[in-house]
Amino acid sequence: MADEAGDAGEIVIGEEVVIEIDAPAAETAGDDVPLEEETMDLDPVPARRTYIDYLKSPIITLFVGQGDEQALLTAHEALLTTSPWFKDACEKFTEEVSERRIDLIDEDLDAVGCFLEYLYTNDYFPRKVPGSRDLEHDPATPDVDETGDQLLKHARVYTLAENLQLPKLKALASSKIHCVNSTAKGEIAYARYVYAHTAKDDTAIRAPVANFWATRSHTLRSEAEDEFRSMCLEFPQFGYDVLTRVLDEKLKREKNDKMHPSSSHTPGSSRKRPRANA
Repeated sequence: MADEAGDAGEIVIGEEVVIEIDAPAAETAGDDVPLEEETMDLDPVPARRTYIDYLKSPIITLFVGQGDEQALLTAHEALLTTSPWFKDACEKFTEEVSERRIDLIDEDLDAVGCFLEYLYTNDYFPRKVPGSRDLEHDPATPDVDETGDQLLKHARVYTLAENLQLPKLKALASSKIHCVNSTAKGEIAYARYVYAHTAKDDTAIRAPVANFWATRSHTLRSEAEDEFRSMCLEFPQFGYDVLTRVLDEKLKREKNDKMHPSSSHTPGSSRKRPRANA
């Protein structure tokens, strides 16, 4: 209507209403900084490294073992350098070097093979059977580890993973150790290796060994008494660790008996892993 119109080109409808709309957070986050500049400051998302990228990397030769157990193995550098130890070793290579070779003469050939299998497949044989405490059946090994060889296989992978600074491989090897069905003599062979090749403060692998013998030495010692005595004399720390746990368990039982006089306790009822009689 004519009385509602102002100057030409201007339309006024009633009173002026001002509605404030909050700007998006992305536009107000940096005060006077333009949105485009804010976006440019964000770190770029790194490109996904594909399996092909690993396989395109240079080949590294590994000279492993000694004597009859000596062999030349090869692996791709990009996979090897997921280990901090190998990363440092490979950084020493120069463009002028014709052969990229690393000597591992003090390492066990089978353990290195398991390590390489783990790099390429994220596991190594024998694998754990899902939903059980069993390992895949290996037709080349007996069902019961009489000598400790099966325990030692995973123990050597464990210590190699420690040297190569691969905690996930260490945890995998440790979990497989607890799936082995062994005898007293096999356990002593395994305990000897652990106390000879692991650090004193490595309780992750030493504590289960000491606990195992502390709770079963009264029954297992008769199966391998000479080996048990030799082990205690060769590694006094082993004897001390076992004795400490025996005394701790004794004090715990005495305390429990005082608090619950009618309760009964069967020593050594829990098991670290399945066991067959020798």
